[in-house]
Amino acid sequence: MSRGVKIGGVIVLGVLLLIAVAIPFAIGVRPIIGPRARALTDRRFESTPARLERGRYLVTSVNGCFACHSELDWQAPGFPARAGTEGSGRVWDREGLPFVTAPNITPDRDTGAGAWTDDMFARAIREGIGHDGRTLFPLMPYTQYRWMSDEDLASIVVYLRTVSAVKRSLPATNVPFPVNRLIHTLPQPVNEPVPDPDRRNPVAYGDYLTRMGACRDCHTPVDSRNQPIAALEFGGGFVLTGPYGQVASRNLTQDPSGIPYYDADLFVEVMRTGMVKARKVHDAMPWLAYGHQTDDDLRAIFAYLRTVAQVKHRVDNALPPTACPVCGGTHGGGDGNVAPSPKAN
Repeated sequence: MSRGVKIGGVIVLGVLLLIAVAIPFAIGVRPIIGPRARALTDRRFESTPARLERGRYLVTSVNGCFACHSELDWQAPGFPARAGTEGSGRVWDREGLPFVTAPNITPDRDTGAGAWTDDMFARAIREGIGHDGRTLFPLMPYTQYRWMSDEDLASIVVYLRTVSAVKRSLPATNVPFPVNRLIHTLPQPVNEPVPDPDRRNPVAYGDYLTRMGACRDCHTPVDSRNQPIAALEFGGGFVLTGPYGQVASRNLTQDPSGIPYYDADLFVEVMRTGMVKARKVHDAMPWLAYGHQTDDDLRAIFAYLRTVAQVKHRVDNALPPTACPVCGGTHGGGDGNVAPSPKAN
C-alpha cells in the first residue's frame, strides 16, 4: 500500500509539474508574476491656460471621464453626471460589474486623488497601473489611451487638479479570480514620447479621437473570452447593461447593416441632439458629452469611420434579443444575420 501511495504521489507531482509548465505556455507568465509596470518618476506637468482649456475639453467632451467617474442621473436624457458628484467615482453595480469601482479622481486628499503624483495619474491613464501598483480593470480604456499624446495627457492631469474636491469614500475594486490574474497581461509601459496627432489629416485625427473616446471598446463585440473580435471592429453588438436593461451597440461601418446613409452633417446632428431624425439614440451612448466636441472634431471622427472595413452585422435594438451567428453573442436582430462561410484552404 505504501508503494501505491508513493506511486500515486509521483503521479500527482508529475501532473502538478505539467500544469505548472502548461499554464505559462498557454497564457504567458504575466497572470502569475504580475503586469509589466515601469517605475514611477517625479515628473510634474506645468499648469498653463492652454493645458487647462484643452484638459477641460478632453475630460468633459472627448474622453468622457465624468461619465464613468460620477454618479449619473439615469432618468435624464443622456444620463448626465449628477451635480456635485463630477469625478467623485461610482460603483458599477447597476451596470453588471459590482466588483468594479471607478475611483474618486477629484483633488480630495483623503478619499480622492489629491495625494497622487502627476506620474501616478499618467501611469494609470495610459498604462493601466493604479496609483497603488495594481492592474486596473479594463473598463478603464487604457488599452486605447496608450495612443494619447504626451501633451493631451498633461492637459488632462492639469485640469483634473482644478475640479472641485469631493470627499467621498468608495469600496476598492475587487476583481474576482481568475480575471484578476488574467488582466495582468494588458498593461504596457509607455517609455517613448507620444507626439500630438496630425490635425491637418482628418482621417488620422479622427482615428485618434475614436481612441480617446474609446469608441472601439463599445462598438466592437467580444468573444467568449471577453476579447474584442478584430474582424468585427466597429461592427456593433457589444451589449451594455444598466438600470435601463440591456442594449447592444450600433454597427458604425458603411455596410448596409451599419450607417451607410449617414453623411457628416447627419453625424454631427446625431451627436449634438441624440436623435437620428425622428429616432431616439439610446442614452447608453454618451452623446450628451461627445456632442460638445467641435464640428471639426466630430467631422474628423466621421471621416475616419468612413474608412474602416465594412462589417456585415445587423444589430437592431427594436427587435428581441436572439443568438447571433456572426458575433456569437445575443442582441436584437441577431438571428437575422448569417454566419460567414468558412474560407477554403
